[in-house]
Amino acid sequence: MMSDREFGSLIMRLIQKGDMTRDETREAFYTILKDQTTEMQQGAFLAGLTSKGEIAEEAAGAWEAIYNLDTEKVVINSQGPLIENCGTGMDGFKTFNISTAASIIAAAGGIYMARHGARAITSVCGTVDLAEALGVDVECDVRVVARSIEKTGLGLFNGMSPKVHPNALRRILSKIFFGSILNIAASLANPAMPKRAVRGVYAKGILRPVAEVMKAIGYERALVVYGGMDGSDKRMDEASVCGPTFCAELGKDGKITEYSFLPDECGLDRGDPERLTPSSDIEQEARSFVSLIRGRGDAERTDAAILNAGLIYYVAEMADSISDGVQKAFAALNSGEAYDTLEKWVSAQNTDPARGKERLRSFV
Repeated sequence: MMSDREFGSLIMRLIQKGDMTRDETREAFYTILKDQTTEMQQGAFLAGLTSKGEIAEEAAGAWEAIYNLDTEKVVINSQGPLIENCGTGMDGFKTFNISTAASIIAAAGGIYMARHGARAITSVCGTVDLAEALGVDVECDVRVVARSIEKTGLGLFNGMSPKVHPNALRRILSKIFFGSILNIAASLANPAMPKRAVRGVYAKGILRPVAEVMKAIGYERALVVYGGMDGSDKRMDEASVCGPTFCAELGKDGKITEYSFLPDECGLDRGDPERLTPSSDIEQEARSFVSLIRGRGDAERTDAAILNAGLIYYVAEMADSISDGVQKAFAALNSGEAYDTLEKWVSAQNTDPARGKERLRSFV
């Protein structure tokens, strides 16, 4: 156990822009997760670390504490590699739930998606909020999620549920409204611990550090992205159809490569960012989402979904390039398999499948 005085010394080091080791960070987060220092010190620690800027060793230490102390774990028996896709949140531009649409389109193409998301903190509609609106049981046991992934290729672990993180994450995340190391470390604490991922981040400067963290904790292949918008300083924690997307790619050889690409290079038109904003009403948002998954969404939303799904196909090695992945995602969406996958997911990740399907079909 770290004493209040020792914890305070770490805060002073962070204020003075000093770094911590992975072990020190792990012990500090054990102290926070066990609520063994005051909330004032906990908040000062997170703010100090955010202000200084996290290094890879610190993010890895935070992840280690959360994964060891506060994560229920499951083993998935899949016929292919597990992939996860999510964003850190806290970005400057709030969009409809692109990552969920992308994951459904990827699962429709035979990719196993072990997702780990949260309810909205600063946005209108978080991953968990949308899944719940569609009829998915988001408060179920991790074993139900595991069976859903094995059966349908898709499942969602609720990062703010005590059945997934039973000790402290909900307490902490529900009380902070700024981007911090927790957006990175907590999102990485996936109960199924996939080895491949597409991850959106809230700042360009953390692209490479997050890729380095993922390498340090055992990821074999990953694509970390940050999306820009033409003529605007707003950014998104997704690949963008409104401007350049900046990437840090972790390859199977362990090397990290940084590059950027434009939607035009993937055969997509530049979109109007305002068309990507979510409705303020969750019911209307769910209805629009179902239309997209049925292949009847508007052009900007559809392009955003298939671009981000294309990244998943690429990381899963089911496409030779991002552009090839986009083409495969487009085919999966237009085949009707995406909506079938959504229906199967709602049935499989549910303690009341009939009620869930009825809920989903009310939006058709």
